[in-house]
Amino acid sequence: MAAHRFLIRGGRVVNADSSEVADVLVEDGVVRALGSHLLPQGGAPTGLRVLDAAGKLVLPGGIDTHTHMQFPFMGSRSVDDFYQGTKAALAGGTTMILDFAIPQKGSSLLEAFETWRSWADPKVCCDYSLHVAVTWWSDQVKEEMRILTQDKGVNSFKMFMAYKDVYMVGDAELYAAFTQCKEIGAIAQVHAENGDLIAEGAKKMLALGITGPEGHELCRPEAVEAEATLRAITIASAAGCPLYVVHVMSKSAARMIAEARREGKVVYGEPIAAGLGTDGTHYWSKEWHHAAHHVMGPPLRPDPSTPNFLMNLLANDDLSTTGTDNCTFNTCQKALGKDDFTKIPNGVNGVEDRMSVIWEKGVHSGKMDENRFVAVTSTNAAKIFNLYPRKGKIAVGSDADIVIWDPEATRTISAKTHHQAVNFNIFEGMVCHGVPLVTISRGKVVYEAGVFNVKAGDGRFVPRKPFAEHVYKRIKQRDLTCTPTPVKREPYKEEVITIESKETKEDSLAGTRK
Repeated sequence: MAAHRFLIRGGRVVNADSSEVADVLVEDGVVRALGSHLLPQGGAPTGLRVLDAAGKLVLPGGIDTHTHMQFPFMGSRSVDDFYQGTKAALAGGTTMILDFAIPQKGSSLLEAFETWRSWADPKVCCDYSLHVAVTWWSDQVKEEMRILTQDKGVNSFKMFMAYKDVYMVGDAELYAAFTQCKEIGAIAQVHAENGDLIAEGAKKMLALGITGPEGHELCRPEAVEAEATLRAITIASAAGCPLYVVHVMSKSAARMIAEARREGKVVYGEPIAAGLGTDGTHYWSKEWHHAAHHVMGPPLRPDPSTPNFLMNLLANDDLSTTGTDNCTFNTCQKALGKDDFTKIPNGVNGVEDRMSVIWEKGVHSGKMDENRFVAVTSTNAAKIFNLYPRKGKIAVGSDADIVIWDPEATRTISAKTHHQAVNFNIFEGMVCHGVPLVTISRGKVVYEAGVFNVKAGDGRFVPRKPFAEHVYKRIKQRDLTCTPTPVKREPYKEEVITIESKETKEDSLAGTRK
């Protein structure tokens, strides 16, 4: 990408820890200077473009921690590919996505990683990185996790506790994977739902003649999410491993995470735009396609107070980051499950609308301030996944991933006007305060006044190093000071009873029978 040099003048620069009115000088893809009145008197020098941000906010670009672009899943493939999906992300103020390379059971993690790279690299419009899923366990998987962390820039691995017989792993496999994550300095992620209970619940609903999308929520109520969340926290604690719970969808699961954090456990919760912006009452819509377009796992919750509850916990640091689980399917794809809700491809949109939905529901509502907004949409993700301060901050030396944001402007979300490939939007008709006016990616203005200036492949894969300080500092200290030690005592020297071995008993009984 060609070098671009410009000055963002007079905006309020908002980081997670502070805000200040300042100019930002961008050159060769990074922030070169930050301060007041950076322009010399007499105007801009030749070749320096000036972007006037007076009265606007200048934010670090958003980091979407959870996407599934062009994902082959449930007999189909999500329609937002790495080109259209990342382009839509830029329109919404997100300048980096973290996607998932997901191998089939028995398949190589390294091969899955290379496959996703081959899909993404020619297409991405913004920077990206990859989590890798652990869908089975063996010595090969253990070794491939080490190689991915050491050589491939992966520091996060996701385990599914649901999708029985497809991706799900059991408790022993979870413990083994968590233990390896700790060994190699990665963070363990979980999709927390009880897959066995879901499988039984689905049979029960179908036997009752419930074949529509409401059956999806009824067979996986929030209790199965809460149970799995607590189980994952317990297993991670036993392994001494940091834990990141993806797409926290319910009050009860969120409470488990909040309580664990207050007990000092190193655990992070990720609500998503869908769970913060809408709810699961839509599953009971009379329009089948409307209900089906909301089907995702874990499901949206029918309790309409859930989004507010999750936003309150996000605002107050009980929950840490925000993703979207963007995994979009058109109506004709969703219709694979027209007669059986278990066959509806799971997934909703969100990559374009996340920033505006969180501003509307979080900042405009008064639940969080502008600094917390930056923390939950960008900075915390950058810290947890070891991208900070290259990403997640506007500072000298940081990547120039920047959004000029108008907090007063409004936009109405609609599938008719969004830039995603999917033909439905779960936030349809929502009026959002907070609109990205200009998006800058890798030091280039890629979206301005509704017009794109970006092409496929402009984004880059960003490798991440293990042992993120933000995550592992406490873990390492606890290992030094909290490792159990044996009690020193005098050996026992008195009588010990003799227990007959199984063979001796059998011989004795045989003799008696004779």
